[in-house]
Amino acid sequence: PPGYGKTTLMEYVAHRLGITFVKINGPALGRQITSLDPAEAVINAAARAEVQRLNFSFEIGDNVMIYLDDIQHCHPEFLQKFISLCDGQRRIEGVWNSQPRTYDLRGRKVAVVMAGNPYTESGEKFKVPDMLANRADTYNLGDVIGAHEAAFETSYLENALTSNPVLSSLRNQSRHDLHAFIRIAETGDRDGVEFEGDYSVENINEILNVFSKLVRVRNVVLAVNQEYIRSASQQDAYRAEPPFKLQGSYRNMNRLAEKILPIMNDQEVQELVIDHYQSESQTLTSGAEENLLKFREINGWLSDADQIRWEEIKKVFRRNQIMGQANPADPVGRIVSQLAVFAEALQEIQQTLQGRFESLAPLPDLTSLSAPLKEIQNTLANELPQAFASAASDASLSRLQTEIAPLKQNLSILRQILKRYESDRIQTSPIETSDQHIDLSGISITRNTLNQIYQLIEKDEKHIQSAKNRPPAKDQTLKQSSHS
Repeated sequence: PPGYGKTTLMEYVAHRLGITFVKINGPALGRQITSLDPAEAVINAAARAEVQRLNFSFEIGDNVMIYLDDIQHCHPEFLQKFISLCDGQRRIEGVWNSQPRTYDLRGRKVAVVMAGNPYTESGEKFKVPDMLANRADTYNLGDVIGAHEAAFETSYLENALTSNPVLSSLRNQSRHDLHAFIRIAETGDRDGVEFEGDYSVENINEILNVFSKLVRVRNVVLAVNQEYIRSASQQDAYRAEPPFKLQGSYRNMNRLAEKILPIMNDQEVQELVIDHYQSESQTLTSGAEENLLKFREINGWLSDADQIRWEEIKKVFRRNQIMGQANPADPVGRIVSQLAVFAEALQEIQQTLQGRFESLAPLPDLTSLSAPLKEIQNTLANELPQAFASAASDASLSRLQTEIAPLKQNLSILRQILKRYESDRIQTSPIETSDQHIDLSGISITRNTLNQIYQLIEKDEKHIQSAKNRPPAKDQTLKQSSHS
């Protein structure tokens, strides 16, 4: 993720190895550049300069680190040019002084480093070309590897020293003192701690006050970082909630650290962190509300209203996931998606009514169920028969059977709940008021509608089973014979 010092780290490594560091700017190249020939970047002078610098690094040919930064902005075809350089061939085709060249770098000290982020500038997920990823060693600077969790957590505080004026004095002190202050702030225990530097009591208390607040901030930023990585690693098809794109990097930590004062209380620190991430969410390409709600959830800061809204967003997201995966040209897939949504909706209605029934509370107005139940009726009576009539294989018919089963089960339970409620009301209130009569009438109408839908499902199940048992078409039989 951005803000972890990828470029700084690579510059440091190149310096320690004593090799030339050549940085190629991915955003300057953009998605229009697919070749290593500078002449093809006619319009964009900045892109042409980057391609020339890249070919210059090939000309150096030894003791060089080629660093491609922010590759999520580059075209995949451009990145694929490096496949042959990163495998056993160690060759790459380039252009120097308008002449094509083949650079053979076998036995040379040439390192290719590519750095990028999980999402592109439009918010879409970025994917490294498979053939290139298979030849690379991949590292995630925001992830925790092995037993380095404590060191990673401490690094947030170490990187914040230069951002906070109270802690800036520790830059010239020993690391022993720095880690001693951090340990006290994390544990609250000063026993046996001795400092190598000379600090006044007032200075020690001031530093500890700041560090204790930064530890709270660090925990929030670290939680955001872990959620960002977890979300980015998920396949979109398996998501149960919108992707989380807020970041918990060193950059975020430093921006918060510079505003921390020793006199702030816990509430003020929390408000500072929330304000920071609220501003960060507004800079996202899309999904500001959902990302901010997820941020509040992972830190336990959701209000009751926020919780309701977050559940609504997740419900709509899951529904869109189901509907979006259906191929518009596939009638079976479209109906399967609709049936899955219907089953989920009926289950929610069933749970609501069950809760009302068990708590002896009055049922809600059931007239609101009229429209969705009519939609289910129409799908089962008209669209579903058309779907299984056009189903080309037993697999398609089995998909329909699989989705009908939970819908039928939820309908059955919902009918039983309404029947029990209606029976109990009649027994406990033999002399009905007009209000009670309207209530029972609404229940009866709804239950009759559910019975009709249940009968449609049973009818459709029979049609699907008979379709699965029908003999194959004549041309299909001929094809099977020719295969034999």
